[in-house]
Amino acid sequence: MEIVIVNYGAGNIQSIRFAFQRLGYSLELSSDPDRIRRADKVVFPGVGEASSAMEKLSQSGLDALIPELKQPVLGICLGMQLMCRSSEEGPTKGMGIFPVEVLRFDGNRKVPQIGWNSIHDLKSPLFKGVGESEYIYLVHSYFAPLCEETIAVSDYGLPYSAALGRDNFFGVQFHPEKSGKAGALMLSNFLKL
Repeated sequence: MEIVIVNYGAGNIQSIRFAFQRLGYSLELSSDPDRIRRADKVVFPGVGEASSAMEKLSQSGLDALIPELKQPVLGICLGMQLMCRSSEEGPTKGMGIFPVEVLRFDGNRKVPQIGWNSIHDLKSPLFKGVGESEYIYLVHSYFAPLCEETIAVSDYGLPYSAALGRDNFFGVQFHPEKSGKAGALMLSNFLKL
């Protein structure tokens, strides 16, 4: 199986690579559109600020390529947010795969949310074998509100989308590569899609 991590200069690539290696798989980093199109599975990571990350994607044309992909695609953290219609961070126009606007947590809670939190209302093969209220690791100041594409929910003073899914696209706000056995199971499930 050929797994490609989209390399656009805004990803937490090493920890993701190590997580897949622990599962027995190797990954290739690439920013080459043809190579990404040929992959069996595509991982789209992201850390940092939305507008600068989106600018890097648009400079390479990857912002147009990613929504056209037909194989399973997994967006992680900022990667998921960039797959949404827009983000208040910047503000930034996203790729529109998920028709929702990413919002900033308001001042009534500590921002960013850092640490372990539970997920529930799991609605995807991505979570096969993962228990309701399983704990996952998050670091974020922005969130996707609940919407039709919500496939997992977390709460931080309000419920929000811990994961989104639409057709062959999946996005997780949390870091599965840092979420212990549950995160490893989710990555393994992604490879089986």
